[in-house]
Amino acid sequence: MTETAQPQQETSRRDWRAAFAVYRHPRVVGMLFLGFAAGLPLLLVGGTFTAWLRDLGVELAAIGFLSWVGMAHSIKVLWAPVVDRLPLPLFTRWFGRRRAWMLLAQVVIAGSLLGIALTDPREHLWLVAVWAVLAAFGSATQDIAIDAYRIEAVSRDRQGAMAATYVFGYRVALLAAGAGALHLAAAGDWSLAYGVMALLMLVGMLTTLIIREPEVEIDADTRRMEQRVVDDLALAPSRGWRRELTAWFIAAVVGPFVDFWRRFGRAALLILLFIATFRISDIFMGVMANPFYLDLGFSKTEIANIAAAFGLAMTLVGAAVGGLLVMRFGIMRMLIATAILAPLTNLTFSWLATLGPQTHGLVLAIMADNISGGLAISVFIAYLSSLTNPAYTATQYALFSSLMTLPGQFLAGFTGLLVEQIGWFWFFISAALIGLPAIVLAVLLLRVANPDRIARPGRSASGTGAS
Repeated sequence: MTETAQPQQETSRRDWRAAFAVYRHPRVVGMLFLGFAAGLPLLLVGGTFTAWLRDLGVELAAIGFLSWVGMAHSIKVLWAPVVDRLPLPLFTRWFGRRRAWMLLAQVVIAGSLLGIALTDPREHLWLVAVWAVLAAFGSATQDIAIDAYRIEAVSRDRQGAMAATYVFGYRVALLAAGAGALHLAAAGDWSLAYGVMALLMLVGMLTTLIIREPEVEIDADTRRMEQRVVDDLALAPSRGWRRELTAWFIAAVVGPFVDFWRRFGRAALLILLFIATFRISDIFMGVMANPFYLDLGFSKTEIANIAAAFGLAMTLVGAAVGGLLVMRFGIMRMLIATAILAPLTNLTFSWLATLGPQTHGLVLAIMADNISGGLAISVFIAYLSSLTNPAYTATQYALFSSLMTLPGQFLAGFTGLLVEQIGWFWFFISAALIGLPAIVLAVLLLRVANPDRIARPGRSASGTGAS
């Protein structure tokens, strides 16, 4: 008995050692810094950006319209195939396909943040808007390239570790761009804050220069699909660049959408409507969160410590709990639960509007909203992942993530006008009400497209192994 147990214990110890050793893998460590570079620009053209504008006295209506710069992340699917297939002159030859796009995007982001730092929105608001748009498009392009790199850089058994370090770096960046920028603005000014954030983009640039370009192998199914396209086009009258462009368009753009509609049929439209409405309530009210805190009378330091730092911790708690609850109860039950929680927790801000600048009220509101938001993030990522076909993961996931934010970002542009008309109390009531369609759609999907009962297509080829 003892002789049998001992080898089992040694095998267990080897398994645990191997599991922890994955976090020493160079590309897994590198994802920590790439995650930081991906997360840094998000708030700098979002919540921190709106706080800066309000602090300088910019009108709420203008702030609301300027929130549209964040829509770049909502429409990145439009140019994702270009990032995937188009080589950059010199950059691609020197750095490789993924690193070239990453480095170009990071240079654009850093330059745009520096431009914001050197521009006074009270005198040149239009120029600040231009810099913000460039930063947002650079950020969205960087996301596309980093997502592709993350999938291609290592074998499938290391993908979990890559995701974990990426998320950790991303959250640290959100803390730096949120609480960190607010503290810098309180101690000095907003120009200093944005200048320091521009310098922090060097973290991503240096990482991109250090890491190696992944070696990609095309699986057999993809080769057969592309060969069928080539064979069909050989019979077409077009020749030369027209044939090549048509082949590229079919493989990169048409294929992922055809696959999605083929697998889900009539339920596909219902799924897309649900994706578009699930987070609309949180996105709608999120644009005005920092202006709300400032108008209510909270200091920038209180906002940094409670709304940003404490809020981030609560989001991480919610995300961790959400992962456990998905394992215990399945995706669909938790999807319905989080669809209900999102509008309910928005009502805590209506209560805070009547309470005034009381610290305990802000803590309770942030706790409720961010825990439910963290739950929603983890559950929704699991749901979106269940919808993808491994042959088209990048394009289909880009479609879903774009659709997830686009309606909310568009409507958020009018939030400043809405607040001026109805006040903060009724604004958050409105934010809760627009979350009701997602609840109805989630219940309908329980019957017609339940991911807990639908098998996900398998991957025909193993992931690339990279050392």
